[in-house]
Amino acid sequence: MENSSLKPLQKNRGKVLTGLTHECGIFGAVGKSIFEGKEKYEIAQIVHIGLEALQHRGQESTGIATTTGDDDFHVHKGMGLVKDVFKRDDIKSLPGHIGIGHTRYSTSGASTNVHSQPFVVHSMHGSLAVAHNGELVNCGSLRKMVLDRGVGLSTHSDSELITQALCLIPPDGEVNGPDWVARIRHVMHLAPLSYSLVVMLKDRIYAVRDPYGNRPLCLGKILTQDSETTSEHPVLNGYTNDDDTEISDGWVVSSESCAFLSHTRYLREVYPGEIVEMTQYGIKTMDIVPLPVGKPHAFCIFEYVYFAKPNSIFEGKEVYEVRSECGRQLAIESPIEADVVGSVPESGNAAAHGYSQQSKIPFRELLAKNNYVGRTFIQPCNRMRQVKVSLKFSPIASNVRDKRIILIDDSIVRGNTMGPIIKLLRRAGASEVHVRIASPPIRYPCYMGINIPTSEELIANRLKLDEIAQKVGADSLKYLSVDGLLQAAQKENPDKKKGHCTACLTGNYPGGVPKDLEW
Repeated sequence: MENSSLKPLQKNRGKVLTGLTHECGIFGAVGKSIFEGKEKYEIAQIVHIGLEALQHRGQESTGIATTTGDDDFHVHKGMGLVKDVFKRDDIKSLPGHIGIGHTRYSTSGASTNVHSQPFVVHSMHGSLAVAHNGELVNCGSLRKMVLDRGVGLSTHSDSELITQALCLIPPDGEVNGPDWVARIRHVMHLAPLSYSLVVMLKDRIYAVRDPYGNRPLCLGKILTQDSETTSEHPVLNGYTNDDDTEISDGWVVSSESCAFLSHTRYLREVYPGEIVEMTQYGIKTMDIVPLPVGKPHAFCIFEYVYFAKPNSIFEGKEVYEVRSECGRQLAIESPIEADVVGSVPESGNAAAHGYSQQSKIPFRELLAKNNYVGRTFIQPCNRMRQVKVSLKFSPIASNVRDKRIILIDDSIVRGNTMGPIIKLLRRAGASEVHVRIASPPIRYPCYMGINIPTSEELIANRLKLDEIAQKVGADSLKYLSVDGLLQAAQKENPDKKKGHCTACLTGNYPGGVPKDLEW
């Protein structure tokens, strides 16, 4: 049942008419030196490549900030895709051996260039740049506190709010200049979720993950071109090259490990509540802020279901394998006699393979996807959206004609896309279409960085299961259970303490129902 204390959503939320959107992806890189003998903007290139790999996490705006070791940060950002915002000359304008980047889709703050990240502020102790993935659940109270301290805010973005809050002196004061770890820790106590952050100073980056571990963040290293190895494990002033024997040119941090390509290598996740310092000497854990007493960890379950790339690694597992396991669980929970199993590409592919393996019903490609069709949500009416769906997907008639089909997808949000897809399959000759969804029904809004529509717009919150099936034109429709999803995500998990946020499915919010949101 809908909680009556949840207020209407922010103005900019829920505007996408199909699917879900994630708020953003973040990336940072630190070189061991100024990259002597190399291009002085190589770090900017590494950050740029990382952002391209994270483009799926936000397509609205993007930006990069770099430093050469002084307070004069170099920044370029703008509206649009990474490939459109950054040209060759833009990358050349970003020298330095330290850099952070961001790719954004808005959940708080309007879709304008002023909200593009990273945010840069100039404090009495030097420049500070911040990129943020997530959404503060207590944005209202934190905003009031910052404004009461005499700090002006130029946007309604909670990411700028975090940046300004980091400039405040912590309660215990500071002795010899700014204590940035204490400042970060203070902000983490003020706002326990939801965020992953990269915070850039002139000589270092801090990688920060909220105590609940709600948003993902992981560490990697920049490999040398010749991939030399050493038997030593260098440690200098507490910094470590981790338990790794490869010589590196530096270190990277990213929302997802899919951004670690041939020039970088995955090391580990940033732990929930961890503050990691990254310098040219290595990486070092500075502190781990604990969870509030009695609260479990709450990694967003929809990273597995929907957002992350299938080759990303979370909690020691590849996302593809979890999605495949969701399909196997779905086949156990909701079997049906059929001739073929297929998917809505590419979102349902992994689960469809899992369903096929478990059910022994052969997998076939049912739809050819045109990746060059624009997003359907910008169309002004249902007729035009359906036309765009038919442009985006084309039935493979030989795999569809006279077949009883099990159609797998990862989720149904509003139901605007599934109906037209089923019509395409029926027109191509499908005798039956049974829809199986590899996640539970989405019934509640998210306040932690995912742009889930209002409850009234969520089809599973308005209609019963048979009514949804009738609306989209399916012969039958079944969802994966919450227990089935958790079982898939936690399968062979050696750390039983790890938990997952299922708030959009169950209405159980990890920090409780937000009380002071400006919704």
